[in-house]
Amino acid sequence: FLSVTEDLVRRRAEHNNCEIFSLEEISLHQQEIEKLEHLDKWCRDLKILYLQNNLIPKIENVGKLKKLEYLNVALNNIERIENLEGCEELKKLDLTANFIGELSSIESLKCNIHLKELFLMGNPCTEFEGYRQFVVATLHQLKYLDSKEIERSERIKALQNYPAVKWKIREQEQAYLLKRAREKEEAQRRMQEREDEKQKQMDSKLGFDSPDSPQEKPNQAEGDGEQERCRTVENDDEDRKFWEEPTPYTPESRLETHRYIEEKRKAEDNKRESKKREKTAWTLVTAEGKVLNVNVPKLHFSLKEDEENNQIILDLAVYRHLDTSLLDVDVQPTYIRVLVKGKPFQLVLPEEVKPDSSSAKRSQTTGHLVVTMPKAKEIILAKQKVSASIKHSVCNTQQKNIRRSRQVEKLEVDPSKYSFPDVTKIIQEKERTGQGPIKLQPQKVTEIEK
Repeated sequence: FLSVTEDLVRRRAEHNNCEIFSLEEISLHQQEIEKLEHLDKWCRDLKILYLQNNLIPKIENVGKLKKLEYLNVALNNIERIENLEGCEELKKLDLTANFIGELSSIESLKCNIHLKELFLMGNPCTEFEGYRQFVVATLHQLKYLDSKEIERSERIKALQNYPAVKWKIREQEQAYLLKRAREKEEAQRRMQEREDEKQKQMDSKLGFDSPDSPQEKPNQAEGDGEQERCRTVENDDEDRKFWEEPTPYTPESRLETHRYIEEKRKAEDNKRESKKREKTAWTLVTAEGKVLNVNVPKLHFSLKEDEENNQIILDLAVYRHLDTSLLDVDVQPTYIRVLVKGKPFQLVLPEEVKPDSSSAKRSQTTGHLVVTMPKAKEIILAKQKVSASIKHSVCNTQQKNIRRSRQVEKLEVDPSKYSFPDVTKIIQEKERTGQGPIKLQPQKVTEIEK
């Protein structure tokens, strides 16, 4: 069953900065609460408490709320009024549309001397003969009953007829309590029948799903579809049977209806989750091994080649407020894959890259994912861009070198411009005169003279 939890109380105490020890008002309506507890320990200063439209069967654990002035427990499964003696400041009590048939239980409210308003509309006890007279005569402090003011004359009359009215109320109470006992037995029997029917269905499903015959294996997809259709038809029949079957309006039937709706909701959620899990995976690589370009999250992107640094840069426009933990980047030599909340973005790269040297960064302003991937092929560039200052210094050094080379050319000796004899040739002639024939000597002498 569902009970009052600290987390629930704190979430409902937002108006008090989520502080519960000093809480004076709290609304816990429509929370499917089946047990009322802990509030008398956590919220001692409560003045107003809303608990309508839950599944609370009993008023309990509120007796220590000394400052409580208004308690609303309408539309619950309460069958008798009790455990409110400690609520000394209680002024208004709303018990609309519950299952209070033990009308004499209102006598426990005599201790609540400040109680001015009481609501019992929609309870079985309001059908009793002499209901209003009995309440008016029993609770002298009341000013309003079921939104109707209690006149002084009405109270005097009710007090005059009180013994007879009280006897009638007691008789009707006993009849109602016997009826309630039969309803509880009937509800127990129906619950047991439903459990047995569920067990039979489970056994039949297990028998149907067991692979006894090998003939069913080739047509497994058709069999699954047939099973799904059978289950849908069964569920529809079960729903129709449940909602069309006449049942008395009792706390048990109300609880049973709630449980049935909750089971159906959980079954639908499980089916939805299983469909998500069984959803066919996106085709990222074909059977032949070809990598495909995929953009399931439908994100804008740009792919640039940085020739200067010999790398490829991917700029993926990821949602700005998306948590980085929901991104999974996988760089391969020929493609890159990014999972954005489980949805794949895959792009084939124009050139092979180095996955180990790649890096991924997230922009703090735009939230974009920037992946830098160095190319696998190393390229040595002939010209590199340098800064203006380096360019200027290089030009100056080149000009100086040119000037120096020109000066060196001017200092070189040109034999055609000078008349002094070639000393190297003289040395060579001496060698030749010693080695060569005698007949060549006169010719060489004449050349020297000239």
